[in-house]
Amino acid sequence: MLWMCFMAALPVMAQETYQDANTATEDLNGTARYVGMGGAMEALGADISTISTNPAGIGLFRRSNVSATIGVVSQGNVDKAATGDKTHMSFDQIGFVYSRPSGKNSYMNFGFNYHKSRDFNHILYAANKLGDGSQQILSYASGISTGQLGYQGTPGKYEPTFTGAYPPTYSQVDELINQGLNFNTYDGEYYYLYADDYVFNRHAKGYIGEYDFNLSGNINDRVYLGITFGLHDVHYKGFTNYEENLTNDIESLGDAELYDERKITGIGYDVKAGVIVRPIEESAFRLGAYVSTPTFYDLKTSNYTQLDNYLKEYMIDGKPYSAGAYSVVSNEDVYEFRLNTPWKFGLSAGHTVGNFLALGATFEYSDFSGIDTREKGDEYYDAWYDTYYTSSYSDNAMNDHTDATLKGVCTVKVGAEYKPIPELALRAGYNYVSPAYKKDGMRGYRDGFIQSLGTAYSSTTDYTNWDCTHRITLGLGYTFKNFYADLAYQYSTKKGDFYPFQKEFSMGGVESFCSSTKVEDNRHQAMLTLGYRF
Repeated sequence: MLWMCFMAALPVMAQETYQDANTATEDLNGTARYVGMGGAMEALGADISTISTNPAGIGLFRRSNVSATIGVVSQGNVDKAATGDKTHMSFDQIGFVYSRPSGKNSYMNFGFNYHKSRDFNHILYAANKLGDGSQQILSYASGISTGQLGYQGTPGKYEPTFTGAYPPTYSQVDELINQGLNFNTYDGEYYYLYADDYVFNRHAKGYIGEYDFNLSGNINDRVYLGITFGLHDVHYKGFTNYEENLTNDIESLGDAELYDERKITGIGYDVKAGVIVRPIEESAFRLGAYVSTPTFYDLKTSNYTQLDNYLKEYMIDGKPYSAGAYSVVSNEDVYEFRLNTPWKFGLSAGHTVGNFLALGATFEYSDFSGIDTREKGDEYYDAWYDTYYTSSYSDNAMNDHTDATLKGVCTVKVGAEYKPIPELALRAGYNYVSPAYKKDGMRGYRDGFIQSLGTAYSSTTDYTNWDCTHRITLGLGYTFKNFYADLAYQYSTKKGDFYPFQKEFSMGGVESFCSSTKVEDNRHQAMLTLGYRF
């Protein structure tokens, strides 16, 4: 068996296609008014949350404004066997806009806003039968293919070596192998077992905070322009527990359990620009367009991994073999890398009828297959600025895998606001987000294991090909003099196919197959915004 060696070849939760897509994904979040209208305000403007989508929306403010938003997020349909917090408080937004006239019908506005662009809090639980595969089989085959297991001249006999293209000196793998060399072997030979079933549980927490600085204005109340510079702060922490019930096709032999704790932190920046125009002077109808550069992230990941075996005595080639119970533990493994998310483009339309009805629609596109994962290179000194810089270069092997696994994502947002009386507003919205993942995508594998540092820094094997996302929103607002309070409710849902490891592969006469398990992610969010206009 090869449980101590499987760490050498698994795809990693760092600089890897599926984790990169998770980092690049954005939630619908901001003020309660913005969320209550489904976020379809990129042409309507005059809401501080448009600072991070269409910066020209800040140019429609005629009065200064300050607001803050808190909320509660709860995940539904979580299996009772799963661990982690299903409900948590969320600080979603705080910001201000300072508006001053710059002409008879023109204004120059400055805005700052913080909002939580990504909420990582999530529980994923899955359990299913296996029978035609196991993580051990995957590790056995990949250990041979990468040179971490070398053929020694005796048929069927493989021993650990350090001669592969990506030897385990890059990660915790070498330590796990060296500690575990006396376990799960018989006369120096390595074997693998099938698994009857598995149980998987991960609970993640954390967020990406976005800090936006905006300069915007308008020309004769017909053309609105804006630009936003954004800083992004990443805080992710995931706890994974994976257990297989091992068998030799005759009887159950016991369990093997993997525990992994992963942290990802870092910062990034982007620039967004937008425009809103009223093509007909006598009409309130307006059109908007905007573009956002990639977010250029500088990230660091670290992990702690522990492998526990609980196996009873069994037979190999007629010889008794007893593994007993043991643990193999890695030291903290740290890796720094860079990530560039895809460009984002948007078109929007909005119209108001008197002072009692507002309608908005937005279309966004972002090509997730163009995510660029980058390895850090040499450090050099810039004497002019007295600063040290670190170069980077694209990880072509992982980027090819990303191109084959992910695709363009379209987001459609529609929303409406109705005021039965001037002080009271009723809101509703809907979002459709197309899938980012191709149905045949596999993590860490494309005609062979990916020759990338993202594969060498390995600690988990699972992945989920998520389908489209649907969001339904409702909102309520009330204004009293210069004060206002807004409430919003958001329900989001998506389904996906979960795999504990690569769904199929064949290498060197070793084959493994793994069927999918259907999973869902349903979330409820309630929000409250308090604000003041002056």
